[in-house]
Amino acid sequence: MKKTLVAALLLSLATPAIHATTIEMKVHGMVCGFCAQGIEKSLRKLPATAEVTVSLENQLVAVTTRDGTDITDTDLHKLIEEAGYDLKQIVRTNRPMKEIREQVAQK
Repeated sequence: MKKTLVAALLLSLATPAIHATTIEMKVHGMVCGFCAQGIEKSLRKLPATAEVTVSLENQLVAVTTRDGTDITDTDLHKLIEEAGYDLKQIVRTNRPMKEIREQVAQK
């Protein structure tokens, strides 16, 4: 029993900390810098938002949430659609925002 407890404790210490979730969205209808700024500003107002990246060229909006928080799909749809854009897809990943920004910059 003690060996099992010690093994479980060691395993939990070796497990990486839970990282924030990245939400990647395909958003249609963004055509200018003001569109990007408006969406970014709206998303930054949410308490769960840690980082935001918007790419007009890729029709991509990416949000990293703070550890232990989330933004529901319903809230995302409401925010994007009330701003006048068409939210086509939501994908939740663990990709770091740095990787997303580098990928966007290459295209």
